[in-house]
Formats: sequence, C-alpha cells, structure tokens
Amino acid sequence: MTNKEYADILLPGVKHTWEEYEKMYPERDLPEGAIVTRYAPSPTGFVHIGALLVSFLSSKFAKQTGGVNYLRIEDTDQERSIENGVSSIIESLKSFGIEFDEGAISETEEKGNYGPYIQSKREDIYKAYAKKLIEEDKAYASFASKEELDEIRKEQEISKQRLGYYGRWAKDRFISHEEAIKRIENGEKYIIRIKSPGDFYNKIKINDLIKGSMEMPENDIDEVIIKSDGIPTYHFAHAIDDHLMRTTHVIRGDEWLSSLPKHIQLFQMLGFKAPKYAHIAPLTKNDNGQIRKLSKRKDPEAAVSFFTEEGVPKEAIMLYLATVANSNFEAWLDANPNGDIDNFKFEFKKCSASAGSLFDLPKLYNISKNYISRLTKDDVYDGILKYTEKYDKDFYEIISKCPEYTKDILNIEREQKKPRKDYAKYSDVKNGIWYMYDELFEAKDYEWQNITDKEEIKNILNTYINDYYNENDDKDTWFSKIQDLSNKLGYAGNMKDYRENPDNYKGNVADVSTVIRVALTTKSQTPDLYELLRLLGWKKINERFNLV
Repeated sequence: MTNKEYADILLPGVKHTWEEYEKMYPERDLPEGAIVTRYAPSPTGFVHIGALLVSFLSSKFAKQTGGVNYLRIEDTDQERSIENGVSSIIESLKSFGIEFDEGAISETEEKGNYGPYIQSKREDIYKAYAKKLIEEDKAYASFASKEELDEIRKEQEISKQRLGYYGRWAKDRFISHEEAIKRIENGEKYIIRIKSPGDFYNKIKINDLIKGSMEMPENDIDEVIIKSDGIPTYHFAHAIDDHLMRTTHVIRGDEWLSSLPKHIQLFQMLGFKAPKYAHIAPLTKNDNGQIRKLSKRKDPEAAVSFFTEEGVPKEAIMLYLATVANSNFEAWLDANPNGDIDNFKFEFKKCSASAGSLFDLPKLYNISKNYISRLTKDDVYDGILKYTEKYDKDFYEIISKCPEYTKDILNIEREQKKPRKDYAKYSDVKNGIWYMYDELFEAKDYEWQNITDKEEIKNILNTYINDYYNENDDKDTWFSKIQDLSNKLGYAGNMKDYRENPDNYKGNVADVSTVIRVALTTKSQTPDLYELLRLLGWKKINERFNLV
C-alpha cells in the first residue's frame, strides 16, 4: 500500500489537494518591509487586557509598515467556545478602536481574500495538509487510548523520564499501514500524529524579535495534528493558517514561548517558511509586595470590560498600553501631549524582554486624567452622555436636558495652560459635579472648615448676597468684593497681611470664600468658585444660602 492510498483511507473525502490550496492563497502584493500580522483569539471568554495589548501592537506594526492586520478566530477547541464568543471579541476590540484590515467581522461575516478566517470553517484545508504529511511519511495514525496514555505517563513518572508521546513510548508510529487499516476496519478510533524528527538533546537557535537570541531543545514529541473528530489541534492549524494567510510576524504573549520549538518544527515539516516571532512579556501586578501575573480570576482590571464599565476613554487606555509596549513612548508623550499616537513609531527592540511588565492602574488613571483634561467641553460631554446612557440612566436624563449648562460646568478651568485634572474616568464626573443640579443637590454633610459657627456663617452669606453680589461682575471685580467683604467682617482681605499678623484677624479671605463655596455645594474642594456662582445665578445662590 502506498502512502497516498494510506492517506486517502485515514482522511477520506478531502475536496482539494494541498497544491491547490497553495494556488488559492498566493503571496500578497505588498510593499517591501510590510508586516502581515494577526490577532488570533479563541472565543472562550472575555477579552483580557493582555490580549488588548497584543492586538494593539499587531495593528500598529502592520499600519506603520503599510501591511495587513487581520483577525483570525481559533475555535478548534469547540468544547470551550462560548455562545456569541466571536461577536463579543469583535465588539470588545472595536470599542477600544482596534479594527482589522481583514478577518471575521461577525459570527457569519468576513472581509478579505484569505479566509475563511474562522478555523472551524477550514477543516478541509487542514486535512489536505495532514494528508501531505502522511504521504511524505511524516505523520501516522495513532490508536492509543486514554488508558494507554495514562499508563505511559505513569511509567515515565516512575522512571523519572520526560512526559509525552515520543521515541520508544510512541509505539503506534511503528505500526504498519496494513495493521492500521485493519484496526480502523474494526472500528477503533484514531488520531493523526506527526513523526517528529527532533532530538530533545539537540538545541535549536531562535531569534525572537523581543527576547533576542535563544537556544531551546528540539521538539521530539509526536504531536497530535488531527483529533479523532477530524478537528485539527491549535498547533497544526495555526501553522497552516499563518502560511496560507501569508503572515510575516507573529506577535503573541510569551506563554507561547515554550511551544515555539514544536511550531518551528511544524513549519519545517510542512515545507513552509516560518514567520518571525515576537513574544510579549505578560502583564504583572504588585499584590502586597508580591509580583504575580495579572489574573483573570483574581483581578477585575484584567478584563477590558472593567474599563468600559468604569468609563475610562479608550484613547487613554491605548496611550497607557503604548507606554507598556515601548519604553520610549512615555518620553515621546511628555514631549507631544497632544500628539497623534499614529505619529509614534513602535519598535520591537523597545518592547520589554523581561519576565513581566507591571500593570500600573494608578498610572493608567493618571494618563486618563491628563487625556480628559485636554479634551474640549463638547468631547467630554459626548463621552459622559454615551457612558451614562448605558450605566447611569438617571444622570443621563438630567444632563441630556441641559447640554449647554453641563458643558459650561465641564469647561470650568479647562481652556487654560494647565487645565484641571478632576476626572480619570467618566464614572467620576457625577461625583464631581452633582451639586450643580437641583435634582441631585442635598443640603447635608456640609464640609465646613475653619469657620464653623452657624451665626457667623449666616452673617457672611447674608452680607455677601445682600451687599456684594452682582451677576455682571467680572472675575477681578468679584474677587475685590470678596476681599472687601472679608475686611468688613474682621477677616484679612489680603493673605500677606494675614501671614504677617494672624492674631489681628478672625481669619482670612480664603476662609470667607470657603464658607460661600460650602454653602453652595456642601464641598470644600470644587472648581473655580467665581464660575460656579456665575453658572448657578442669584436665585439658586439665594435658595442654597437659605438652606444653611
């Protein structure tokens, strides 16, 4: 029996040969140096922040070289795939501004000429290349049951051998074609394994674009390539897909680094040129002094949905991820605070090659504060409106009825050289300005500071509203009146005078201003008091003073 006949029996009904598939997926017509890369998730759960980093970098390297970034869904593990998993991945990434030149765009739709981009739709392709390996005597049928594999493992553990199906332990690789056919005819289930040509005690040299030059043991495991249900394993499918989709660079987390020898071996056995690899260090967390990998189970911030629900602008998250991705990005951002991230050139050599990059949530929030502070009032309002429509309906109803008033509140101390940095996320805004809306204002929990006597407070408020308040005053005139009010009531209108002779005064102009501020808002710390007074107007000011 020839190897071809043997392959036809092991994998019947394959529609096309591997040679035909080679013609269906020609080399891409791209400029020299263009990077073709992919983000290739499994639809098994939420998008992890580390996965967002990988997809972000993939898209940047492709875009800046005039290349292609595509989305491939690796769903060969059907048992772990969740309902609407593909749509969930696509929508999550899209919400962070990650879009693809090619690939899956929904559970049923795709764009691009190198699909299908969902692996479960590519079964015939994988079988064609598995037949190629069988015909070349590089793969075989294996009948080892779970019980037999468990027994092999037990023997290896007892004798302190490496675990796996290799060498003398890979008994099925020595079965003749005739015996294999007989066992198939008897109804025995089988899988397809490679005949690994590797020697574990030989080293292969690998040049990773991030981690540099490395030596790793050759793979000698007879890896499964086609499971008993006809579905390929991840390792086999990804090699074929990366070849046919003409991937030049594989950017992925370094949890895959240990698989690199088997992946490179598969490319060699199939006769493919392997892509270049760049393994990104995992994101880590400082957990009470212990540095550990960011955990999907333990850390809510590991899910990108955490930031959506908190209302962190997607642009701020991308800026933070850029600081994680390239060590020189932060200096560039400091020099170009309003710069377009697309003007920064990412480099593999600037990626961290260490054991892990610390995921610094306070730093992310600080970057977000800086980002939001540079937005226009219209952009901030639109961001808050979109966020509250989904996550805070009550506040949405309030601010949607008075857009210009809300924008004016948000614009306080915004259009200046050093704008206020009150908000790290849109969920912070309500807590920062609730007192400006009658629907939310509550006359309780006043944060009185140095002046706490109620009669003195009422005296300050009444004197101000009756003798000094004028809605037409500009800011300088208003402040001069506050100083006059302070002097009239025994407080120092000039801070220098107060510092020189504090015992001569009941307090100072700042204390008087604080009384007015707290009476209006209940808070001792707010944006510019003059602007708050201007926006609230005499009627509301008077109403709130009377509540004290």
